[in-house]
Amino acid sequence: MKYSTVFRPKFFHLFKKGRYSRERFVSDLIAGIIVGIIALPLAIAFGIASGVTPQQGLITAIVAGFIIAVFGGSRFLMGGPTGAFIVVISGIIAQYGMTGLTIATIMAGIMLIIMGFCRMGAVFKFIPYPIVVGFTSGIALTIFSTQMKDFFGMTDLDVPAGFIQEWICYFSNLGSIDWVETALSAVCLLTIILWNKYVTKKVPGALIAIIVGTAASLLLSRFAGIEFATIGSKFPELGSGMSLPKPSMPDFDLNTIKDLVSPALTIAFLCAIESLLAAMVADGVTGKQHDSNTELIAQGMANIVTPLFGGIPSTGALARTMASINNGARTSVAGLVHSVVLLLIFLFLMPYVIYVPLGCLAAILIVVAYNMSEWRSFKYLLKGEKSDIAVLLLTFFLTVVVDLTVAIEVGILLAIVLFVRRTMQTSSIRVIDEASIAASEDDEIAASDDIERLDIHKGIEIYEINGPYFFGLAAREEDFHKGSKKTCCRIIRMRKVPFIDSTGVKNLRNLCDMARKRGLRVILSGVRPEVLATLEKFGVDRELGRENIFDNIIPALKCANEYADAKAAETKANQ
Repeated sequence: MKYSTVFRPKFFHLFKKGRYSRERFVSDLIAGIIVGIIALPLAIAFGIASGVTPQQGLITAIVAGFIIAVFGGSRFLMGGPTGAFIVVISGIIAQYGMTGLTIATIMAGIMLIIMGFCRMGAVFKFIPYPIVVGFTSGIALTIFSTQMKDFFGMTDLDVPAGFIQEWICYFSNLGSIDWVETALSAVCLLTIILWNKYVTKKVPGALIAIIVGTAASLLLSRFAGIEFATIGSKFPELGSGMSLPKPSMPDFDLNTIKDLVSPALTIAFLCAIESLLAAMVADGVTGKQHDSNTELIAQGMANIVTPLFGGIPSTGALARTMASINNGARTSVAGLVHSVVLLLIFLFLMPYVIYVPLGCLAAILIVVAYNMSEWRSFKYLLKGEKSDIAVLLLTFFLTVVVDLTVAIEVGILLAIVLFVRRTMQTSSIRVIDEASIAASEDDEIAASDDIERLDIHKGIEIYEINGPYFFGLAAREEDFHKGSKKTCCRIIRMRKVPFIDSTGVKNLRNLCDMARKRGLRVILSGVRPEVLATLEKFGVDRELGRENIFDNIIPALKCANEYADAKAAETKANQ
């Protein structure tokens, strides 16, 4: 495998043959600045909600955004922390600490790189839609639930982990609601909604809400003596400013790695799903084409490097990607500008971030949760097949009530089961009981009135396999055992078998053995080259005899008819 055919970052193609112009740079510069401003409150909010510090959220947006922009397989994808990881990160930190999160993120990065080089980018496009909606809707509800404490000003309330436990705690402590903080949170929430709906989406409502909320907090604090829970009250160390941390590798051992395999798989899975879905949406809007394998590798690189600087898991962010496109981004240079803007804010403006109220950040995350919820898609899927509804509700329930890691594991299993089930539904074994058969492998030609018909002599039975001959078809193979006692030759028509797996080969071999014990000759018809290659690998062609394998029904039936006639003549002579 040539690595150059798998890993092809879009960024390095920009400057070939003068493709990148001054006009493009200006467009990318404006879009990058705007998206950098948009990303600021989101990165801070995602960091705090995940159980880490605001600067860790910003570091993630800076480092991951830079790496994904330079090495990614999409021209437009913006990288950084997203809401999907909030539940995962907080769960890992609660169980394994920050060191455990760092190691799990690095492991996830390695997994993503392996996926990319193994060309698994296309695989994630086939994950059933109900599973994706179940995940995202469940995560959205969980994010919404976790923000109730800050939204209602329950600063001193010790809220337990778990959706049900959280709401039991909330309802048990209604008396601890701070109505002044709640009013400020509500104002920020309404500001975001009304600004985005009635003013403009180019200047994000979240930024306006932060300005309004912070100004109101400062004025009420100074003139009315009302104090609010702010970033500074929760993270007082930010007031002295921050410098970019030096990279460091945490200590780990084999036992730690074993314990973190499952969380790492969860991070890798979410990262792959969210980044590739965002890239697909961007392609649909721009008419461009992303490279899914390159994107997986870039996401892996970002998740290896970012935690070394104290960052958290990152992926492609759909909202920021769309904002970038809508504001005129032409290339991945916009992603670089976005990272530089956030870096400047991190180095020079962090002392001012401490004044932002936590209730304002809660309002921002509630809007994020609403946008993630996909409630319209959820409602739409409830009208579908019962199996899809069951998968949707089960994935949603497990994500909210049990654990996201469990939900993903069950979701992957469900995806496999659904694939096998639906493949089985399209696969069948059919008995051809007519006295003749069309002399064509093409059904459209065979349906015409003037096509030649081939006679099926007595003593011949024809079975036709439609669809992949794999382990999922094993339950239907009893159909092969329903032959007549007068049968002397069996034709298995395989023109519609695109592939055969090892289980299918084993079952075919067993069928041939059983047929021979009954004195039947077995002939294969319409065997495709790729299927024949598999049979040759397992030696089935030698066991069956190459003279009994044909690529067309005409010579196969001719051979069978001659054999049946000879057997009939032999039987008659013996009588």
